[in-house]
Amino acid sequence: MAVTEDRDFLPAMGRPGLLALYDPFTRLLGARDAHWPLVAQAGIEPGQTVLEIGTGTGSVLLLVARAAPDATVIGLDPDPEALAVAGRKLRRAGVEARLDRGYADRLPYPDGSVDRVLSSFMLHHLQPDAQQAALREVRRVLAPGGRLHLVDFDGAPSGPVGRLLRVGRGHGHGGHGQGHGHGHAQPAFVPVLEVLAGAGFTDATVLGHGRTRVGRHAFYRAAR
Repeated sequence: MAVTEDRDFLPAMGRPGLLALYDPFTRLLGARDAHWPLVAQAGIEPGQTVLEIGTGTGSVLLLVARAAPDATVIGLDPDPEALAVAGRKLRRAGVEARLDRGYADRLPYPDGSVDRVLSSFMLHHLQPDAQQAALREVRRVLAPGGRLHLVDFDGAPSGPVGRLLRVGRGHGHGGHGQGHGHGHAQPAFVPVLEVLAGAGFTDATVLGHGRTRVGRHAFYRAAR
């Protein structure tokens, strides 16, 4: 476990030193098959500002930049090593992006400054109170007419790999965006629509479902 400021977070793959396995593990699980639908459903327009919370190694940000090259792209994560990997990946692709170290429940952005917020397999990492706090922050930074697009498990992850992904959610961390992490085995299911409503979103819906080797996931949209 790593520590930044006064807070704990779970590094990618659950412990320092395993970051090199992060992207290959994601591909093995099939989680990346959810990334393109997430970006496509966001309907990002030229000139908009897009923030991904729990950006991990930047795979979703890379897709955002390809889909909307004129957008301003921002990724937030508590893990400086993951952000370093993301930075190298984006530079190799010729993509300009802002990468910030921080937590989803304490977003370092002004009110109404972001047009789209994306979250990929991050919410289940957080305790319920941290989920609410993070989504309240998302709503705060969204501009009028802005939207959150989120994908997460639709039920507890299944099978042996699913047990590895049932992260102990007592750490209050900012999460990583590709569904990784290890900790104490606890159910990872999140009633996303209820959590969104509790955070003040009044227009939240399920856009569709998909499946990886871990289990079924759902795509959500919530308007500010």
